[in-house]
Amino acid sequence: MPHGKKYDEAAKLVDRARIYTPDEAAQLAKDTTTVKFDATIEAHLRLGVDPRHADQMVRGTVVLPNGTGKVVRVAVFAQGEKAQEALRAGADEVGSEDLVKKIEAGWLEFDVALATPDLMGQVGRLGKVLGRRGLMPNPKAGTITFDLDRAIREVKGGRVEFKVDKTAIVHVPVGKASFEAEALVANLAALVDAINRAKPSGAKGTYLRTLTIASTMGPGIRVDIPGVLAAAAAA
Repeated sequence: MPHGKKYDEAAKLVDRARIYTPDEAAQLAKDTTTVKFDATIEAHLRLGVDPRHADQMVRGTVVLPNGTGKVVRVAVFAQGEKAQEALRAGADEVGSEDLVKKIEAGWLEFDVALATPDLMGQVGRLGKVLGRRGLMPNPKAGTITFDLDRAIREVKGGRVEFKVDKTAIVHVPVGKASFEAEALVANLAALVDAINRAKPSGAKGTYLRTLTIASTMGPGIRVDIPGVLAAAAAA
């Protein structure tokens, strides 16, 4: 499919045969934004794993030091004192059976769902609705917890989930085009370091294969992985 004129002009700024330093890549991602809104900068990391095997699944969370630039709406399944804790921590919607019924009726105006373990029996009824959208609370993603204060502050402050897809690629937003290049590099370094630490036991050969970043509807920019890991080590 042919790209638009703006994309073609932006793509001319990127040397596809070159692997850029993290600083160069971050600045280039900002410079090649083609949309009128504050574009999201997303990282795409190809891994040397076969996600079809359980011992090669890669999944986890990381708190990006400079946040995502996105206002995250949090819904929390909790009751009693834990519901009060969630409200104090800044949750946008809190409830138990009433919240389950509200979602069953079609309400889905939130980006992350958290739940205390004791309410997962009720939340389980929403498996089809939340599962399709990647919103189902999951212990591996840190979204089933009694420590709601910490979880809500982390999610609101820039915690993102990463999970390898069936093509062995992890796709994660690392900020906005309005961020300073240094902030994007710091976020990218935190993400790649976390994924590197999450290397599964079954991974063979080169684990971190290629890293590309791009703004919304912008061209892909190859990034030097050792440079990113060095930035993470220096942080």
